[in-house]
Amino acid sequence: MSSADGTAGSSLGRVSEESAPYPLHGSVGDFGTETGTGVADEAIGYRGPTACAAAGITYRQLDYWARTGLVEPSVRPAYGSGTQRLYSFRDVVVLKIVKRFLDTGVALQNIRAAVQHLRARGFRDLERMTLMSDGATVYECSSPDEVVSLLQGGQGVFGIAVGVVWRDVESALSQLHGERVDTGETLVRHNPQDELARRRRDRAV
Repeated sequence: MSSADGTAGSSLGRVSEESAPYPLHGSVGDFGTETGTGVADEAIGYRGPTACAAAGITYRQLDYWARTGLVEPSVRPAYGSGTQRLYSFRDVVVLKIVKRFLDTGVALQNIRAAVQHLRARGFRDLERMTLMSDGATVYECSSPDEVVSLLQGGQGVFGIAVGVVWRDVESALSQLHGERVDTGETLVRHNPQDELARRRRDRAV
């Protein structure tokens, strides 16, 4: 493995050089531009309240992270009064990961480094990536052996499987409305909670 800035790292604790996970360092980059179908399609954006619902955060957190540059909407920023931020699917995945890191007490500067690292990786990298942390440093692991080596070395206290977060967000957004980036068309998806609310209204009448 190499570090997020492309340079070689050193072994950690008892981890061998061949399989060592390396601490993440800040690097500048963007997600790849792969597009697909459904909620992960890069041609679909999600408004702030939708991103909050899928990531499990408050709108105040979303707004603060955007204003401080921690997680900015990659589709459309708020550039004036009345404009709506528009987040990509991958933005929402990052939001959920940031929330988990904050909940476990990871330092903000390390979360920033992790966010920059995630933005520099492509779809296939994210799907198989696990982020480990001891609370002070965030490490990337791309195989089960690296996770075990990190734990044996004493650096890993908890981990976030990015692929699992990806699927959680995908499931949540599949029940929430999106917006086509090119046309602004609202994509109305079936939400079981909406259906339940409709049935209750019908019974009340």
